[in-house]
Amino acid sequence: MPLTDTACKNARCPADKARARFTDSGGLYLEVMPPNADGKASKHWRWKYRYGGKEKRLALGSYPDVSLANARRARDGARDTLRAGSDPVQVKKDTKLANTLRLGNTFEAAARAWFDNWKGPRSKRHADYVIRRLEADVFPVIGAKPVADITAPQLLAMAKKIEARGAQDIARRCWQTCGQIFEYALAHGAVERNPSKDVKPSVALKPREKTHFARVEPKELPELLRKIEAYPGSPFTRFALQLMTLTFVRTGELIGARWDEFDLEAAEWRIPAARMKMRTPHIVPLSTQAVDALRCLNELKGLSGLLFPGERDHEKSMSNGTILGALKRMGYAGKMTGHGFRGVASTILHEQGYDHAHIELQLAHMERDEVSAAYNFATYLPARRKMMQAWADHLDQLRRGGAVIPLRAA
Repeated sequence: MPLTDTACKNARCPADKARARFTDSGGLYLEVMPPNADGKASKHWRWKYRYGGKEKRLALGSYPDVSLANARRARDGARDTLRAGSDPVQVKKDTKLANTLRLGNTFEAAARAWFDNWKGPRSKRHADYVIRRLEADVFPVIGAKPVADITAPQLLAMAKKIEARGAQDIARRCWQTCGQIFEYALAHGAVERNPSKDVKPSVALKPREKTHFARVEPKELPELLRKIEAYPGSPFTRFALQLMTLTFVRTGELIGARWDEFDLEAAEWRIPAARMKMRTPHIVPLSTQAVDALRCLNELKGLSGLLFPGERDHEKSMSNGTILGALKRMGYAGKMTGHGFRGVASTILHEQGYDHAHIELQLAHMERDEVSAAYNFATYLPARRKMMQAWADHLDQLRRGGAVIPLRAA
């Protein structure tokens, strides 16, 4: 017999039961729980149905917030969903997720939901940079607009405003980030399309101005090597410059190096993923010259685990400015940077016929794909060892000023 409003109001759960169910019709029933400490009994509407050969139940709200009449209407709507071939429980979950994403119905709300999901595996520094850019450049322009109403011209106007102050790269990055936000919103039902795909940034925004880190020409390298060897400043700075030439790692990777990353017997430096730009581990084969420099540097080792501790705080590494300052004192201000050693090494090694893949791997220009990165971690290592030793021998010849023996690719 179908329920009545009076029956729903008077429904009680016996004290000796965990719950009581009062059936209406078409699979709808009222589930009543025992009274709590305040003497109140909770009552919940449920609809029982079968989907994919399995019995399932859909929650339709609590009585009396949801009346009997409204519960029946909700049941009928869910039954229509089932007849259309969809699982009402899954549809409800998807709708709830979409409504959560639509909180405030603004682009900023969608962006923050995306950010909370996206930031997980990223470094704190990178994640902080992304949210700062959104807060500084994107939210003030389109943050308050309904996310589903934003158009490609509005996105372009936002990017153009950033571009107008000369920040072309930031304009492109903000456009790309907005594209990811719209993809997230699209996947969760908050929008019907991604407007960032309606216009290509390469067409709408000014082309990037290619910039290169200052570096000496290969013919100027012998003099620089001799000045590094005779550098009168801190021995830590001198060794940092020497290792920069021998390993051509990024400046941040060098100055942040810790002794526990090195195996001098195996002549290897293994930089953990957390310290790499691409967030993947990197192996640096060490030439005999690099190992010798490290053994000498180890004689200066104090209590710090860092190779190059700061002068005031030994638990912090020396700054990038220390390298630039030393190059400036040697007469290379505006002519050479720490990153410039990478460019010089790449140029010479390519000219001497070394395999492009070996050079790129040693420069840690690795694919961002996790599978590729894992494979590349140690691949071509024997060939890279030979290349790094040949490079160190070549630098010795250049510094001494004798007959330069060309590098020979294996």
